[in-house]
Amino acid sequence: MEVNSPVDAPIEAQKKEFVGRSPGQLAWLRLKRDRTAAISAITLVILGVIALLAPVIGKLRGMSATQPFTDKLNDYAMPLGYAGGMNSTHWLGLEPGNGRDILMQLVYGMRTSLLIAFASAIVASTIGVLIGVLAGYARGWLDSAINWVIDLTLAFPFLIFALAVIPIVEDRFFGARDAIPASFRVGLIIATFGMFSWTYTARLVRGQVIALREREFVEAARAAGAGTQHILFRQLLPNIWAPILVTLSLNVPAFITTEAALAFVNIGVIEPTPDLGRMIFNSIAFVASDPWYTLWPGMTIFILVLAFNLLGDSLRDALDPKSTR
Repeated sequence: MEVNSPVDAPIEAQKKEFVGRSPGQLAWLRLKRDRTAAISAITLVILGVIALLAPVIGKLRGMSATQPFTDKLNDYAMPLGYAGGMNSTHWLGLEPGNGRDILMQLVYGMRTSLLIAFASAIVASTIGVLIGVLAGYARGWLDSAINWVIDLTLAFPFLIFALAVIPIVEDRFFGARDAIPASFRVGLIIATFGMFSWTYTARLVRGQVIALREREFVEAARAAGAGTQHILFRQLLPNIWAPILVTLSLNVPAFITTEAALAFVNIGVIEPTPDLGRMIFNSIAFVASDPWYTLWPGMTIFILVLAFNLLGDSLRDALDPKSTR
């Protein structure tokens, strides 16, 4: 029967105290200690759940986002009552002109904006990662050609290109009298974002791959007879997921604001699909008479963008191995 001596006790205690952790575990511990990240994440989860449950909220409230309440507007098509028609039925009031419930417009508008932002970020990141990995590993003429394409893409002003491309594509598929499906415009916006937003991710990934392609573990994989696909997606890509994740998280708020900006030039989401940017655009004519109509979608976009940016900054700090937080 073995008996541990008193000398072995401190050694056993030290072994229990020092536990090895992976970089992912260390990043998670830093992220959990960050109060800003926690508050931002909770805010985004609440807003995301509200957006996902938009149909359920509509059923519970007994109204839809496009249902007009014209009987609650005055002769000038302005909501009756105070603060834009806020009451026990319409908690945030009614839209001037058409009488739609603002709360339902916000709930479904968040759904539209988040769908476009997340889909665009995923499309842009996927394209950027694939092209960046290929350019960084290939070298030679292929790397030069990809860099030339990136520079050419960055030279195009996005809004001017969107103003030209979206109407042209719509005219190609639909006539002047045809009703353009809302889903087609949403898909076209996502495709346009993806075409112009992959370049920053591609440059970031290319630089990371160039720094890693001569490392020992890559040389060992080559010596073992690993193919190019294995080296790219099994050796290099898992080692650069941190900056890709940060870029993805920071792209989402950028797409939310850009999608809202498209509404001001009339190439955003079309009626009757609810959209936060178009709500602000429609409220311009009523800023003096009903400022509440402008306040609610503006505050919603502000909170979404701020929470995503703060969470992205916290995620970047947590994934930084040199971070002291």
